[in-house]
Amino acid sequence: MSCAPETAALVALLRAGKRNPTVYADLVEEAGSARAVLDDEQGLLAGQLLDAAAAEVTAWSGQGMELLTVLDPGYPANLRAVHDRPPLIFVAGRLAARDGRAVAVIGTRRPSPSGLDRARAIAQELVACGYTVVSGLAAGIDTAAHTTALAGGGRTIAVIGTGLLCCYPAKNAALQRQIPADGAVISQFWPDAAPSRKSFPLRNAVMSGMALATVIVEATHTSGARTQARLALAHGRPVLLVDSLLDQRWAAELASRPGTHVIRTPAEVPAVVERLTSTRTLVA
Repeated sequence: MSCAPETAALVALLRAGKRNPTVYADLVEEAGSARAVLDDEQGLLAGQLLDAAAAEVTAWSGQGMELLTVLDPGYPANLRAVHDRPPLIFVAGRLAARDGRAVAVIGTRRPSPSGLDRARAIAQELVACGYTVVSGLAAGIDTAAHTTALAGGGRTIAVIGTGLLCCYPAKNAALQRQIPADGAVISQFWPDAAPSRKSFPLRNAVMSGMALATVIVEATHTSGARTQARLALAHGRPVLLVDSLLDQRWAAELASRPGTHVIRTPAEVPAVVERLTSTRTLVA
C-alpha cells in the first residue's frame, strides 16, 4: 500500500530520473517501494530530493489534486493492466469503483452534424447501461461525449494531454471545471505542463488503458483516433468503428483487423462491449 512518503518518493524519482516513466512503473512495482528505487538511483541525494517532492505533493493537494501511484490500491485497475501505464496520475474529482465499466468515445475535432448526433446517441446508450464515458476533452466528438454523459446523469472521465492546471482547448475550460463534480479529470503530466505534440499520443494510451473498449465515431486518416485504435489493439482492448467510417481506406483496413468491430446502431455499443468483456479478464 502506498503512503504519502511513497508518493513523494515516486515524484522525486520521476523528477530526477533519466529513464522512461513506464520503466519506473515496472521498477517501483517490482520493488514494492518507490523509496527503495530512489535510494538505489540517487544515493545520498535521495533525502534532499524527497523533501522537495513532499513539498510539491502538499502544494498539489492544497490545489485539489489527488495523486495516485501504481502502488496505490485506488490506481485504476483497467489502466494498471496495460504495459505502458504511467507510474502516477493526477486526479481532479474522484474515481469510483464503477469506472471499471468505462468505454472511450472519441473522434474528430471537426465533426459533421451527423457525427455529433452519433456521439451523443452512443454516450446516452452507455450511460443508460451504467457505463462511464471516457474521452479526451478535445473539441468536437470528445466534447459531445462528455456533455451528453453529464446531461444524462452519468459519469464521465476526461483524460487530458496537459497538466491539470492547464486546459486545451481553452474553450473547454468551463467543462474541465465541471466534470470533477460528477466524474474525474486525469492527467499523467506535471500539473503545469502545456500541450505538446508528444503529450497527446501519451494521453491516448492512458485513455485506452482506462477503458474496456474504444469507440471511434467519426475521424479522418490524420486523426489522433487512429493512434488510439492502434494502442487499444496493442492493449488487447476492442475497437468499435461506426459503420459510416468504412468509406475511408484507413477505417476499412482497421475493420479487417482482429479486435475491431463495426457498429451500425448506438444500441450495439454497450451490447458488444458487454459480450466482449464480461467473460474474460483484461490483459496487457
